[in-house]
Amino acid sequence: MDFANENDRLGLRDVLAFYAQAGVDDALVEEPINRFAASEAPPTPAARQPDVAKAAAPEPRTGEQASPLAFAAPRPPVAVPDEGQIAIARQRAATAATLDELRQQMAEFEGCNLKFTAKNLVFADGNPRADIMLVGEAPGRDEDLEGLPFVGRSGQLLDRILAAIGLDRQSVYIANVIPWRPPGNRTPTPQETEICRPFIERQIELANPKVLVTLGGPSAKTLLHTTEGVMRLRGNWKAHVTASGVTIPAMPTLHPAYLLRNPAHKKFAWRDFLEVKAKLKTLT
Repeated sequence: MDFANENDRLGLRDVLAFYAQAGVDDALVEEPINRFAASEAPPTPAARQPDVAKAAAPEPRTGEQASPLAFAAPRPPVAVPDEGQIAIARQRAATAATLDELRQQMAEFEGCNLKFTAKNLVFADGNPRADIMLVGEAPGRDEDLEGLPFVGRSGQLLDRILAAIGLDRQSVYIANVIPWRPPGNRTPTPQETEICRPFIERQIELANPKVLVTLGGPSAKTLLHTTEGVMRLRGNWKAHVTASGVTIPAMPTLHPAYLLRNPAHKKFAWRDFLEVKAKLKTLT
């Protein structure tokens, strides 16, 4: 290949260096490669990348400063959920003696891939000494930006529901099963949920509410260890048992986001929260 001048060659080197840092480590060749006929397994990307980066990085000419792109430090690897991370999460959660310590443990935990795409850890809001604790599934866009649960449209509806039974943000404690927003608000995978489970279970144990309210099916299934749908669960008192053996009465109900899409079902949530109000009176 002919190049018109020295600038063209330097530009090509910068492009190759960019591709190497971006993880493009396989080149297209003239002849197709029959990988099924290969006698040896191809080297892993981790093994190939240093050679490609080295080959693609331009050697600075005398008196010329090296391109910062060519020698940029590689990005840290993103965690992939696995069984080992669940064990680590369980160990970290168990060592937290207070909610502040638990929050610190979660902030330092890097075993969940959702942390690397979220902007903030969404730990909790409200009064950690409240008699009632509400738990949803995962933060959305607004929650991720502010670092607080239920601050978007769903949160506004939840505030109105709480006000209808004489409660507000300062008289409840609110959290999520998943503390980091899944990309694009997608549904968390079962593996991601299991990695985060030890943290929310420890959070409930440390807050020690008199009543637990699970908002939506995923939260109910995770915390009540059931496979039943939320429409069958809602309105019926269940039990959440902590690791230390404390039984907390739990009321499964519909998620505010679901109610926004199905306003006719607000009557069911209203009945559920009236049950919660009555239960709190018997326990105080």
